[in-house]
Amino acid sequence: MLINVGEVASFADYLLIMSAGSPRQMNTLADEIELAMKRAGCALHHREGTVESGWVLLDFSDVVAHVFSEEQRAYYRLEEVWSAGKPVVRIQ
Repeated sequence: MLINVGEVASFADYLLIMSAGSPRQMNTLADEIELAMKRAGCALHHREGTVESGWVLLDFSDVVAHVFSEEQRAYYRLEEVWSAGKPVVRIQ
């Protein structure tokens, strides 16, 4: 899910929230997001979390990507936390 939070948050314009079915998939998603953003000219500002923890955050300043295990995504419920933002894309 991609959420426009630019009008309700001061730290970013967009949040990307996704689930991975396995640790290997989570690692691949995080690596591919980082590579694609680098190719687009966006530098990684901060990386937090680990595949083992079930949560990886990639902060590109204007865009913050969250890659969760299904269990951790259900626990954090970021879509609910950021419900004041405007959904841009939702894929299920």
